[in-house]
Amino acid sequence: MILTVCPSPCIDVNMEVDSLSVGKSNKVISKKTFCTGKALNVATGLARLNAQVFATGFMYEENGHQFEHELHREGVPYKFVWNKGRVRENYKFIDRKSMLTEVNDVSPEVSAEKQEELIYLVKQLSEKCDGLVLSGSLAKGMSADFYNKVLNAASGSLVKVVDSDGDRLIEALKCGVDLVKPNIAELENTIKRRISSKEDMLHGCNQLIKMGAKYVLVSLGKRGAVITDGGKCYYCKSVNVAMNSTVGAGDGMVAAATNALVKGGSIKEILKCGVAGGTAAVTVPESISFTRDKYEEILSSLTVEEI
Repeated sequence: MILTVCPSPCIDVNMEVDSLSVGKSNKVISKKTFCTGKALNVATGLARLNAQVFATGFMYEENGHQFEHELHREGVPYKFVWNKGRVRENYKFIDRKSMLTEVNDVSPEVSAEKQEELIYLVKQLSEKCDGLVLSGSLAKGMSADFYNKVLNAASGSLVKVVDSDGDRLIEALKCGVDLVKPNIAELENTIKRRISSKEDMLHGCNQLIKMGAKYVLVSLGKRGAVITDGGKCYYCKSVNVAMNSTVGAGDGMVAAATNALVKGGSIKEILKCGVAGGTAAVTVPESISFTRDKYEEILSSLTVEEI
């Protein structure tokens, strides 16, 4: 079983507008609302791959129960640490030029006692698990070393996957992590250096490996992804698909890559599955994850090359 830990759930409100004009009235063409959170999206993707999964993390009393409904529908068992307040809401505006503008909220504060409660819950749940995924932002006032504390609480034999950046990722790497999945901007934010070439990117990946990562999977968006273990490096080009949603694309990549990793897949299999999951996720307009059929269709068409 794979345990996913979500420190900061959110409600994504996606609005399509003809054009977005600051300081003026804007008319909404269409609106979609998703109960999300990076690790919860990963849990949904894993469930759609028929993997055994369990979701945990923080949740909020005022509007959190709709997340329970969504997880029930996906067949994902869960246990949350409940807090007062509301789940944060993120607003994404997409105009006719396909330009995305985001306004992201911050989760309400979580007390030290509630943080310890989740750490203890992870310790208990991880004893029955083969893998753990920790991803996403933190609530207001939480320090980056919460990532370190969660991973240290987990069973030592677990496969550990982290999708984060900056200080949170650095704290996680102190524990040793089997797989991290930054995009280029997140990699730059973590190594504190601009990436302008393939050599820059690979040097940044090697920095993360020296800090404690076994594999670094770098998402390149619609171009695919690169993976390295510090020795071998591979590239997988994505396929052209109709982009119907940007929600959960990176989480689809994490879900499929984690599933392959926990099953003992090779570095090339982890990369190929990850690209298939991320690509399939953008084709589904009404969901935060991919369909199994679309995932398998895309997976069968991908090739991996050494670089």
